[in-house]
Amino acid sequence: MKILVTGSAGFIGAALCERLLARGDEVVGIDNLNAYYDVSLKKARLTRLTPHPQFRSYVLDIVDRNGMAELFGRERPQRVMHLAAQAGVRYSLKNPYAYVDSNLFGFMNVLEGCRHNDIENLVFASSSSVYGANTKMPFSVHDNVDHPVSLYAATKKANELMAHTYSHLYQLPCIGLRFFTVYGPWGRPDMSLFLFTRNILEGKPIEVFNYGNHRRDFTYITDIVEGVIRCIDTVPEGNRAWTGDAPDPGTSNAPYRLYNIGNNNPVHLMRFIEVLETCLGKVAERKLLPLQPGDVPDTYADVDDLVQDLGYRPSTTVEEGVPRFVEWYKDFYG
Repeated sequence: MKILVTGSAGFIGAALCERLLARGDEVVGIDNLNAYYDVSLKKARLTRLTPHPQFRSYVLDIVDRNGMAELFGRERPQRVMHLAAQAGVRYSLKNPYAYVDSNLFGFMNVLEGCRHNDIENLVFASSSSVYGANTKMPFSVHDNVDHPVSLYAATKKANELMAHTYSHLYQLPCIGLRFFTVYGPWGRPDMSLFLFTRNILEGKPIEVFNYGNHRRDFTYITDIVEGVIRCIDTVPEGNRAWTGDAPDPGTSNAPYRLYNIGNNNPVHLMRFIEVLETCLGKVAERKLLPLQPGDVPDTYADVDDLVQDLGYRPSTTVEEGVPRFVEWYKDFYG
């Protein structure tokens, strides 16, 4: 297939492109290479992809309405994986307009491109952050998520609503994926594993929020990519049993579905740090801090729908995944 991947220089985007190319797909990647985090890392990810004859890369911001329309018209992809977004919960407290621009206006341009170019299937990145103030565990796509606790989460919830509208109005097949704490080689420098590793190696204290009482459904990058690929390959259909008398948030009578992609096994943050310390052979100096605004104490994914519909369940443990990240980090940064 010919697949458009937005955010192709990002952590998940680059890993996904690599897998799609390996199986023989033609991949069109776009990324604006913004400076939210180290641009050289983004370029290094792209360097691994650009030699492939089936890969074409564009430096383009999804907020560019005309540029996006021209790209869709020129490339005519069959399917779209939309990953480009302004990421990060805490940064949304400092620069909220970046989230409105990229996550709302940008996503609108993606939807319009899909609508006007007969896209067979749009898969888009949502986030476990949409669960917000929910405390019922594990988090299910069939539960209401109307209480976000960060602007980032609110924009991701808005993406789900926008996609459903286009699915309903134009019969555009859409799948939204709620990712749970992704980690692994080539990861994002603003994520905890990256920050912890760097500070421990440099002999600096690590900041442990909520006094270490977090639990996270840490999900390894290859598990995420496998789930994404299965969604790209599976065009959703309407749920014939759906009714407005008892509306199911996770499905629709339109060709629209939501899935959690998480490890289905929350790990205490302190255990995560212990595994990292073992890999590095150094004990961290821990600076215990209160819960940050916008953060949630725990995440835990119900992946029953992923298993039932797509036959897949993430399974990589932190004891397997963290050493792979540390090996990559030491090699990449010398």
